[in-house]
Amino acid sequence: MTLIRSLLHSTLLTALATPALAALGGDVTTVPGEAARMKAAVHTAAAANYSVHEMTTPAGTVVREYAGPGGIVFAVSWNGPFNPNLEQLFGNYYQQYLAASAVYPSHNHRQQLINEPGLVVQRSGRMRAFSGRAWIPSMLPQNVSVADIK
Repeated sequence: MTLIRSLLHSTLLTALATPALAALGGDVTTVPGEAARMKAAVHTAAAANYSVHEMTTPAGTVVREYAGPGGIVFAVSWNGPFNPNLEQLFGNYYQQYLAASAVYPSHNHRQQLINEPGLVVQRSGRMRAFSGRAWIPSMLPQNVSVADIK
């Protein structure tokens, strides 16, 4: 009985601690809850056919999520002293990222470029200075350039 209770307790804690994120391919309406869990300040800016939801954590890391007109996140970017949790940020694309990482390993752990048809990731950094961006090429809204993902 104690083992069952312990397992249920740890499962419940894990479920409560797992945030619903506006990850790649996810719905941007979850950004306010995500920002609250990260204790991040949020700023939203609108462009012609997409919006940028920028979250700044107390530690100084800035995460941007780019959403198309339908509210689906087509790109993410980050910079700051710490890398964000890529599993949460990439969402359903995280497994594809891991598989591609085996094909496109990072050189000297400072730079990584993954260029797959369904996912592009550019990462770089060193201690206390990390940055990166990832996008789903097929989801880029019309007239949006990769240069817009900063």
